[in-house]
This record gives sequence, C-alpha cells and structure tokens, in this order.
Amino acid sequence: MELNNGFNKNDIYSTNWDVVVIGAGAAGLMTSLELPSNLKILLLNRNTSKRSSSRWAQGGMAAVTRIEDSEDIHALDTIKAGAGLCDPEAVQMFVESAPRLVDRLLKLGMEFDRTSGKLSTTLEAAHTHRRVLHVKDRTGKALVDVLNEQVEQRANVLHQRGIRVTQIWVERGRCLGVQVLDGPALRWIKSKAVVLATGGGGHLFANTTNPTQAAGEGIALAWRAGALIEDLEFFQFHPTALKLDDAPSFLISEALRGEGAVLVDSLGESPVDHLEGKDLASRDQVSRALFKAMRKQKVDHIGLDVKSINVEDIEARFPSIFQRCRELGLDPLKEVIPVAPSAHYWMGGVATNLKAKTNIEGLFAIGEVACTGLHGANRLASNSLMECLVFANQMRNIELNDFETPLISISNSSFKKENLRFSRNDGPKYLTNEIEKLRRLCWREAGVDRSQKGMCEALAKVKRDHENLLNEPLLNLVFSQSKDEINGFDEIARRDLNLLLDLSNRQQSSSLMLEACLFRKESRGGHFRDDYPTSVPFWQCHTRQVKGKDIHTRPVSEITVGSKNL
Repeated sequence: MELNNGFNKNDIYSTNWDVVVIGAGAAGLMTSLELPSNLKILLLNRNTSKRSSSRWAQGGMAAVTRIEDSEDIHALDTIKAGAGLCDPEAVQMFVESAPRLVDRLLKLGMEFDRTSGKLSTTLEAAHTHRRVLHVKDRTGKALVDVLNEQVEQRANVLHQRGIRVTQIWVERGRCLGVQVLDGPALRWIKSKAVVLATGGGGHLFANTTNPTQAAGEGIALAWRAGALIEDLEFFQFHPTALKLDDAPSFLISEALRGEGAVLVDSLGESPVDHLEGKDLASRDQVSRALFKAMRKQKVDHIGLDVKSINVEDIEARFPSIFQRCRELGLDPLKEVIPVAPSAHYWMGGVATNLKAKTNIEGLFAIGEVACTGLHGANRLASNSLMECLVFANQMRNIELNDFETPLISISNSSFKKENLRFSRNDGPKYLTNEIEKLRRLCWREAGVDRSQKGMCEALAKVKRDHENLLNEPLLNLVFSQSKDEINGFDEIARRDLNLLLDLSNRQQSSSLMLEACLFRKESRGGHFRDDYPTSVPFWQCHTRQVKGKDIHTRPVSEITVGSKNL
C-alpha cells in the first residue's frame, strides 16, 4: 500500500536506504518523524491492518505538567516501582525529556483531554501525583493516528504494509540491512541503519491484553543477529483484564481505579486491603494478590466495582470500556466487571544505551522491544508510551554506518521458484495448535507464579520442539539464503512459511524468557518464584543473554552519563 508521494513501491529494491524502521506502532512512527529529513527512510509494517499494541493502550502517558509535581518525584516513583533495577541515568533522561515531548505532541496535533483549558491528568498505580495525560480511554489510538498522519506527509519516508522482516543482516559486527518476505518473494534490502520497533511479547502467554503480533518477534530477530538481550524474566501482568467465557481478553484501564473503582473478591471483600497502596499498589503486587485470592476461593476472576467513582460522567471518560462491556452483556453501573491478571508488558528486551544503540553497529531498538534501563524490574504505569517518544527523539542525531552500501543489483539477482512444502499435510492446523499449546505452557509455568520444576520442564520441551522445527526445509531456506538470491513461493508455501516463522520466533523468545526466569533465583518486581519468594541483594543486577555465551549479569551501576556500557 503506497502511503507517501516521495516514493513508490518499486523504489524498495532500487533505493539505497539510509534507515529501515521495523514496526509502525508509536515507536516506529515517532522514529520516522524524528530521523533527519535528508535521510531516505523505509518504514516496514508486517500487518496490512492498523493493529498495534500502541493503538490498544488505554491509560495514558506519564509526564510532569502540574505545579505540585516535579521531575524528581516522577523519577523517585519510577525507581521505586522498578524494584532496585532502574538505571538512574535512563530515568533522569526520561523524566526531564517527557514534558518537552508533550509540547512536541501538542504541536503535531495531539489533543489531550483538558479541564478548564488545562491538560487533564489522572492517577495510576504507584504514582504519587496525578501526572498521566490521556485522551479518554483510547490514548494509544489517538497517539498513533496523529503520528501516522504526520508520517504520511513526509516525502523522505516510504511506509509499506504487508512486508515481514525475517532476518537482520549483520556482517563483522555491523548491521547492513534486512531480509524480508514481501508477498511471495524472499529477498534482501540494504541500509545504513536498522531500527527495531516491533513491540513486546504479551501474546506469548495464553492470557494477555496484547494483539496477536506482540509475540517477541523482535527479540528473536535481534538474538539471532547477535544482539545483547536483557531482563527477559521481568514481565508485567496487568491485574485487570476482562475475564468472560468465550470473550477475548480486554484491558480494563487502571485509570478506573485511579478515579475510585475498587476490587472485590467473591465474598465482597477487598483482595488488596493488605497492600500499602491497596487498589493502586504496584501492578505486580496487585496481580499476585488477585491470583492468590482467586486460587484460594477457587474462582477464575475478581470483581471491579466502578459504581463508587466520583466522576460526573464516567461513561464519557471511559467510552471504549463501557461500550465493550455492554457489547458483551455487562452493565458496569449495575454489576461488577469480572477481571483477572493478564500478560501486559515486557520490561526486558534488546539492550540499548541512551541513544537507542545496541551492541551491533547500525542496529537500534526503540519501544517495548528495547531494554533501556528505565523500567527496571517493574514498569511504572503509563511510562511506556512516553518512553517510545523519548528514545525516538534520540534518533535526531543517529549515527549511520560510515561506509558505502552498494545496491544489490536487481538485474543480477537470481530468482528461484521454490516448490518446498511443510512436512505435514495438516500444516496450518498443526502449526496454529502448536502456537496455542506453547502459549498455554508459558502462562502455566512462566505466568504470575513460577517455580523451578515447572520452568525446567517447559524449557526442555520448548528447546526440543524448536530444534525439531529448524529442520524444516522452508525455514532452512530462510536462514541460508544468499544476498543475491530472490526466492519465490506459491500461496501454500508462503502461508506455511509465515506460520513456521511465527512458531519458530515464539519458541526462541519463550526459551530465552524461561532461561532468564530460571537463572534469577529470587522474586523481584514482575518476576515471582514460589520457590524463591523474596528479593536478595545479590540479585540486584540485570541479566544478559547473547548468542554463543552463557547467561550472565550486569551491575545496575555500570553506566556512564549519556551512554550505557554495552
């Protein structure tokens, strides 16, 4: 789909790109806007629709805009939520940049809610002040719409949907481009830099607030390329996702509790009354409290009572939530909303410094796919959308690979029509079932409550299944394709290859996550183990994984101003 006047689709393979951006959520769109206007930018989106985790974000964006608040207080709240693992310089840069990025968004056309002409703010978990800006309960959608409109006007950006990145091209420690599956064709694209903005991995779990494509693909791509991965054990489980039989999970924004909604168990009592912040304690504490109450009372949900909210017109403030509930036969003003914890946000990701650089020259990561040191072991609510913008803003001064990248000659490239097939006749059904079985396994063994025995068995199974899958000829072709080849597939092979890539990437990311969960023998932030239920000073460090090396650690203090040591 052609979205810009400066290029057309035929330019993809005949242009020497400066930057390829992978992913078109808030991180990818903002990156495309912040990169210098003299650069040729290719923005790739594997989806043909507008679905993204950013678009699904309800709550808002955290930034200091009120006189009684301060950047120092925002930093302290972030560090407290991060359970001892936030990198101070990352936090400082974030809180200082956030108010400036609010002004930038306003100039781009973002229309935040206002009260008496001033920006409205709400309170969310673990914040000590009302600093969460919002657009009713669909802030993410409003943000992505504004950014997308701006990107479409940029003559130096070509935004293409329906093109999937299958590998990152790295030679001698430098990123030189990407391999893509463009319709029926598998081929390579050269560029002087690549930005990963592929989102997180909530859909690795059976219960999640995330869309299907949030399945850790960026983690798998980066790991295979040799990038450092950090803190994958830390997953935030949102306490309040809609829980109804035969209905997909749907996030019930924390802002409802910020405005006065309360959690009630099956006995009509508060399952979080023992927590210091009660209904607005940190998400990991609330999720574990709900999980414990549900298990004790042998139920699959907790109630969220919104009837006590003092907002004059609650439905006007949360229109999407009320509409969704009523579509499913619920009236929140007359009955409690059934909710349960669901996988929501990955604090870990591809390790970057404060300029979004990875350990591979020319490879950058922004948004949920990245681990910047900001979130530590548990993200402070509504810091994530703003993190996308703050680190995308660092792309203004991007450092490109300092060498010429000659074009891959289209005329000299060899085209091969492939007749390969997945080894099973029931390919789509089998692969889809395997993905669902993997999601259930991850939820059961690496969800809110984890243990050594369950995770060891799960890791062994996932690794075994992954090794078997890699023997498939279709996957072998992807990972062995030379740079001057173009391979073409018929519709059946293309469909099977996409599903094989989905399962393979999920297996890779799941095994890395399970390995990190087993390595950290304590409970901290979003990582809770019933066999090691307390935090230990020894483990106040980051975990690191990289291809070809054993998992190891990095001290929190190992950082210098402006650039994290990688």
